[in-house]
Amino acid sequence: MSLLERAWRVPPDHPAFAGHFPGQPILPGVVLLDEALRAARELAPGARGWGLPQAKFLQAVRPGDELRLSLSALPRAGFAFVFTRGGEPVATGQLRPVDA
Repeated sequence: MSLLERAWRVPPDHPAFAGHFPGQPILPGVVLLDEALRAARELAPGARGWGLPQAKFLQAVRPGDELRLSLSALPRAGFAFVFTRGGEPVATGQLRPVDA
């Protein structure tokens, strides 16, 4: 069961596309990780830091893509995240709180 779901349209002018890659822009995976981390911080604002024990990038994300981010609870703390496009996963992973 999802604790958080949100839609995100990848802005065609996102600064991460500059130089990544000319003529065939692909969103760097770190941008997706940042979006997942922002969502995790909303759900657990008291966490002092976050670990990323697992992340998979399954499909390229391009300018203007319509994505859906879902976060669900993991056993023993943390969140599983999945980004989908048209119902198909493009990235998955886990975020776990860590002591700073």
